[in-house]
Amino acid sequence: MVRLSGGTEADAPAAPKVTKEALGAILAELDQLVGLDPVKSVVREIFAYLYMQERRRQQHLQSEPVVLHMVFKGNPGTGKTTVARMLARMFHACGLLERGHLVEVERADLVGEYIGHTAQKTREAVKKALGGVLFIDEAYSLARGGEKDFGREAIDCLVKGMEDHRNEFIVILAGYEAEMDWFLATNPGLPSRFPIHITFPDYDAAALLEIARRTAQQRQYQLSAEAEAKLRTHLERVLLVAGGPGFSNARYVRNLVEKAIRLQAVRLFDSPRPSREQLMTLRPEDFQWEGISP
Repeated sequence: MVRLSGGTEADAPAAPKVTKEALGAILAELDQLVGLDPVKSVVREIFAYLYMQERRRQQHLQSEPVVLHMVFKGNPGTGKTTVARMLARMFHACGLLERGHLVEVERADLVGEYIGHTAQKTREAVKKALGGVLFIDEAYSLARGGEKDFGREAIDCLVKGMEDHRNEFIVILAGYEAEMDWFLATNPGLPSRFPIHITFPDYDAAALLEIARRTAQQRQYQLSAEAEAKLRTHLERVLLVAGGPGFSNARYVRNLVEKAIRLQAVRLFDSPRPSREQLMTLRPEDFQWEGISP
């Protein structure tokens, strides 16, 4: 594993072997995601930087310590967890992380109910993440309880874990953009420890429709042309009314498709012998939005 933060060259682990071939295969997986062009651009910057640092080391030129702790900003359903999981695998493929797994936690997993409990829970989370990525969702909630709240203790313990295990894992803090900016401002020591900030934009109607298609295809279903037209009109209307903070983006679309699959099952239940095409096709009447929060 490469150094993720400061330290001397003497105690740094062996540098990873980053090749263009390996990076090409890694980035090809990222390109399969719908939209997220700004996110893909930053990830390419990260891996191009890693590659050039490797080339500089081979030419006996000075190379910088690699600090890869990150902040992901964006609304729900914009792919933050998906990209975090993918990055963990990518960094493992490059030799940066020993295991390449993702440990996803939130405030309740880190903050205890009595003195000393928070430090214990946070240390356990860090231990589970060694060799991979610790992904803290809604990280800003750790600072919402005031000075006497145990969330502050979790932050302090996390920072200590990052120092004690600086070569062994990566931390990604995630949450709404405004709340994450506020959170970082509450602790002067945090911004310098998380140099990479990635903003995840909301999806537009075309991207959400493509996500619906892929969600259906993964389950061996397809949307009829009429169903696509109905869904497109609905998504355009939802984005005008409910888009922005709080809108769950891809999560909302996946819930719509899952409900459509259930309603299709009800529609076909009394058919004596439905054909393969009928079993696979989602029709307009299968798409209903009542009871599904955007």
